[in-house]
Amino acid sequence: MAKYLKIVTAELVSNYRLVLVFNDKKTVTVDFEEFLRKSSHSEVQKYIKPSLFKKFKLADGELMWGDFDLIFPIQDLYEGNILNKKVQQSKTVS
Repeated sequence: MAKYLKIVTAELVSNYRLVLVFNDKKTVTVDFEEFLRKSSHSEVQKYIKPSLFKKFKLADGELMWGDFDLIFPIQDLYEGNILNKKVQQSKTVS
């Protein structure tokens, strides 16, 4: 694994699914829909609108929405621990 884990690319593949590629070349597909639907926080709930969800950005290797409105621990995304569920993981590209 790379010394400092970071996301190098993030691509929207459906309304709430992103393909994340990390600096060690690991690729993970994360579906954020259930998380967004279960949240009771208004700053999180607003991202259930696909037009807002797709406005994610990468900042210093971190995935975020707005001005830190929504951000996930990078290790959780890497390990697929969103909502304590494993996410679909692709094989590491050599």
